[in-house]
Amino acid sequence: MAGLRRMGQQSWAWPRSLLNPRSLAGQVFILQVVIVVLLVVAAVTALALQAKRDSKQAAERRSLSVAETFASSPAVARAMKSRDPTAVLQPQAEAVRKQAKVDYVVVFDLAGIRITHPDRKLIGKHVVGAFGAALDDARHGRSFTEVIDGPLGPAVDSTAPINRPDGSLVGGVSAGITLEHAENTVERQMPVLLGAAGLGLVLAAGSTGLVTRRLRRQTHGLGQAEMTRMYEHHDAVLHAVREGVVILGSEGRLQLVNDEARRLLELPHDVEGRAVDEVGLPDRLVELMRSGRSATDEVHHVGNRLLAVNVRSTERAGGPCGSVATLRDTTELASLSGRAEIAGERLKLLYESGVRIGTTLDVVRTAEELAEVAAPRFADIVTVDLLEAVVAGDEPSVHAGWRMRRTAVKGGPGEPGIYPIGELIHFVSTTPQAMALERGGAALVADLTRTVDWSDQDRARGAALLEAGVRSLVTVPLRARGVVLGMVNFWRSADSPPFEEEDLSFAEEVTARAAVCIDNARRYAREHAMAVTLQRSLLPRGLPEQDALDVAWRYLPAQAGVGGDWFDVIPLPGARVALVVGDVVGHGLHAAATMGRLRTAVHNFSSLDLPVDELLGHLDELVTRIDSEEDTGQERRGWEGVTGATCLYAIYDSVSGLCTMARAGHPGPALVGPDGTVGYPEVPPSPPLGLGGHPFETTELRLTEGTDLVLFTDGLVEDRGRDIDTGFRMLGTALAGAAGRGPDEMCRAAVEAMVPERPSDDIALLIARTCLLDPSRVADWAVAQDPAEVGRLRAECGAKLREWGLADIGFSTELILSELITNAIRYGASPIRLRLLRDRSLICEVADGSSTAPHLRRATSMDEGGRGLFLVAHLAQRWGTRYVPGGKVIWTEQPLNDAGAAPVETPADVLLDQFDDSGF
Repeated sequence: MAGLRRMGQQSWAWPRSLLNPRSLAGQVFILQVVIVVLLVVAAVTALALQAKRDSKQAAERRSLSVAETFASSPAVARAMKSRDPTAVLQPQAEAVRKQAKVDYVVVFDLAGIRITHPDRKLIGKHVVGAFGAALDDARHGRSFTEVIDGPLGPAVDSTAPINRPDGSLVGGVSAGITLEHAENTVERQMPVLLGAAGLGLVLAAGSTGLVTRRLRRQTHGLGQAEMTRMYEHHDAVLHAVREGVVILGSEGRLQLVNDEARRLLELPHDVEGRAVDEVGLPDRLVELMRSGRSATDEVHHVGNRLLAVNVRSTERAGGPCGSVATLRDTTELASLSGRAEIAGERLKLLYESGVRIGTTLDVVRTAEELAEVAAPRFADIVTVDLLEAVVAGDEPSVHAGWRMRRTAVKGGPGEPGIYPIGELIHFVSTTPQAMALERGGAALVADLTRTVDWSDQDRARGAALLEAGVRSLVTVPLRARGVVLGMVNFWRSADSPPFEEEDLSFAEEVTARAAVCIDNARRYAREHAMAVTLQRSLLPRGLPEQDALDVAWRYLPAQAGVGGDWFDVIPLPGARVALVVGDVVGHGLHAAATMGRLRTAVHNFSSLDLPVDELLGHLDELVTRIDSEEDTGQERRGWEGVTGATCLYAIYDSVSGLCTMARAGHPGPALVGPDGTVGYPEVPPSPPLGLGGHPFETTELRLTEGTDLVLFTDGLVEDRGRDIDTGFRMLGTALAGAAGRGPDEMCRAAVEAMVPERPSDDIALLIARTCLLDPSRVADWAVAQDPAEVGRLRAECGAKLREWGLADIGFSTELILSELITNAIRYGASPIRLRLLRDRSLICEVADGSSTAPHLRRATSMDEGGRGLFLVAHLAQRWGTRYVPGGKVIWTEQPLNDAGAAPVETPADVLLDQFDDSGF
């Protein structure tokens, strides 16, 4: 009986648990009911969709038929071109719409403007839908059907083209049926669906009972109370943790918010169930929680707190649709992190100051770099003031009143309260600048509005600064080697936090680094100025007077340091001119001094009238000896030894037009012909000067009158940004463009085209335009080796001098020629030639085949000879000997009038008596 009773109790327990919604069986049964209902809903939905699709297809066919029928009417095409198409077509369209049972018939033109519409307010407005695609199909004679969201609601729309009889397109017709008017077949299938639902419920009840019995066996009889206690335990843990937890449902509503989340987000207790965007949270945090994306430690400001937010979707673990967000308060950590970030930024700025300040050895540019580094990352406005002596490169000396020159401004140029660049500023004793200079450290004025002492030097400018929003100041002296160089002022506006005490050390560090760079630039500027002065004193200050060449030149010292480039124009006897361009390796005072030595040596060697190859050989020996001397005394003097020099030496003869040149490691010249053609003649290359033991080869060029001979150093054609071949091409282009101008204008054009803004090497440029001595100003005679020739030549020379208008110097010239010709006949060798040149002076040349040269000496009373050359030297301005292939030339120069001749102290017969060997 007991067994039967238990069985009866169990048989009654099952339907009771099935009907109890709090029991697991009841919940499963309800779930099954929901499933059946969902299936019924799904079936109804599928049936509705099928009906909708069928209705849509029927609507498409009907709308397409109406549109094509209406568009194919010839009267419609004619009406489109009438004066008022709307008046003609609107009644017809409405009649067709009502008869065809469509919702609208719209006629539009090629611009997409409605001509007809059931709603007259929309006539004249642009049609909706894929208008471009419809016109494209219409142009190809095709109709177009689509579903649009029109003014009457969602509708099936068909568009057909309106064509003229010739086939051209004039517009289109759209006919449409709204989806709400489509037929619905759901009602006819509803009894079948309800019967299926009832059967499903029966099956659900049976399956639920079976599942309930199985769950009880698997949970060992765990009932509702036990499940409740488990939930309460989990809930207590959730609210006890010190991390906020927020769970959102699929609709963005708060399903669970623990106590910590309420505290951090300052939420009320009844927040569950409300939308997350309705509880007053920041928009950025709401967007994150509703976005559905994952986030890890994103920082968000909520009130005065800084929260680290993590967001994960609950669907990943098989949970319901929604997301869970955890919140952690990181306000104090952010404060420490912010200070560390500021410190890191300051360290980075200090590093950049070491890299960016002092990139050039220019005082003003270094001051500008200091201002550019500090503004705007440390201060909104930075001004740099330097003592005038510092800007000039002199040793700084502080004058009474601390007068400084404004050198750089960054961040506030044009502000009415900021002194402009170049302004002389007087810091009075009560200003922070003067006090900082007195005590040698930085001064801080955190709030400029609380005091007026900082503006004592100019109250009007101070008021203008305050009006512009400047609120805080740090001023630091520029000190290097214990000497004040200037002042740096850092200003901040009201938009930036005011300066604090901890900012002083950073400002002092940046300023100290800049002060060293400014002092280095100042000292370099002084040394550079000294080197440039020395170099310019060693270079030609003007061009010598001569008629063989029209010469112009340019010399540009390097920005980084003075080099050893030089040039020279040296007049030679016989209407000839020597042109020299050279370059000493190295920079600085030593290179400039060595250049001076080499230039002097070239002058001395040129006075000996040596051939170009021999002159370079002597110069090579001199450079070798200088290098040897420098290597010996290098440590004692602290100079670097010279490693060599380059040189190009050319001699131009204005009588023959012959130019002889040689080069030692130097770039060859350029020639610009009278017709403007530019070429680079082949001059045999030779090693630089100072290597020794190498011969120098010469080249002879026959130059026509008006040819420009261009000599230059490698700094003109070679630079860091281009190779030497590119430089030669650029120079050729510049010279060709300036052809026909004067040498000075050609120099200017070459410099403008070739020289960079900051040349890294010295540049010397020499342009000489050739001139030829008129043949009428040249007289030449062959001399036989016979003493009787002296009288004939003297007479012919006298006649030529009278022809040239030089009769005033005829007597002294005849005496000179008599002595020179007699010596050549007596002591020289054939062939003997006499030549007179009328240039700036009268040049007499006697050439013979002997290499023995006479020497000037004072004859004693017992000597039979030796007086002739003495009188020649007395009557001529200059005289000398030059050696030529196959002999020598004795030459003299006289002024073209007797004003420059030496006075003759004895009568003519006494002079004649002294020429005991003159052949008179």
